[in-house]
Amino acid sequence: MNWMNRFIATTLPAVPKPIVRFFSKRYIAGNTVSDAVRVVQDLAGQGCIATVDVLGEFIKNLKEADRTVNEYLKILQRLEQEKLECNISIKLTQFGLLIDQEKCYENVRKIVESVHEKNNFVRIDMEDSACTSDTIALFSRFAQEYPENVGIVIQSYLRRSMNDITTMLEEIKNLNVRICKGIYIEPREIAYKDPAIINYNYMALLEKLFSGGAYVGIATHDEKLVFHAQELIRKMNIPRNRYEFQMLLGVDQELRRSIVANGHRLRVYVPFGQKWYAYSLRRLKENPQIAGYVLRGILQQ
Repeated sequence: MNWMNRFIATTLPAVPKPIVRFFSKRYIAGNTVSDAVRVVQDLAGQGCIATVDVLGEFIKNLKEADRTVNEYLKILQRLEQEKLECNISIKLTQFGLLIDQEKCYENVRKIVESVHEKNNFVRIDMEDSACTSDTIALFSRFAQEYPENVGIVIQSYLRRSMNDITTMLEEIKNLNVRICKGIYIEPREIAYKDPAIINYNYMALLEKLFSGGAYVGIATHDEKLVFHAQELIRKMNIPRNRYEFQMLLGVDQELRRSIVANGHRLRVYVPFGQKWYAYSLRRLKENPQIAGYVLRGILQQ
């Protein structure tokens, strides 16, 4: 299947855009805030909570960052009006991280202040390794002031991740972390390549965070990891208000239903926005394995 994944990822740009849109709609809510709200409401009917993400990282100028800030402020207002159990996820490159770090901080601060005012929550997503240290540094600044309203993501394929969470557990009160495997292609000196080691480190990070009193978003579509996480929760007697499982919109809905049926909180990552096409192509280029999910989705239509 690996060769098939790579083939799909390589040839997708040659496929007519309307066809790509047809198949991507399973994984992307749509173009507008209303599209995202509709999907979040539907998920609520299935017993799931959600986080909303505006597509469009790696901006080229700060005017784009201003538009992103306004879009997220509108989303937060709409979520409050609709009384939905839904938070937001942001990528710092959308707010100017690679252009002007202090301006990025000022932009994100507007979001964090709105989140705090509305008693909501913002997850700062992790991007490629060039952004890791700066992302953690900016998160730490906000977490000192708004520990209940801000969380971060840690990737289990990075060799540095155990040291990172050890430091954060020491320095940040009420730490809130999403663990994922990581999708970006990174050099071996900074990232594990063996899937078994990545999974082992995932569980080691999860246990460390539970032991340190953190709230954890267990983000995975790997049923083996879901099984081991549930076993760890049982063995450590972790209360259900200390964690949640997280999955992408449209991916392995059968596993999602199983997790919910077992009584666990499950949050679905709901991306939307005008930049869906660039997002789709970039994700496939970064990680051709995602093409396998798309292919299975096509076959199940």
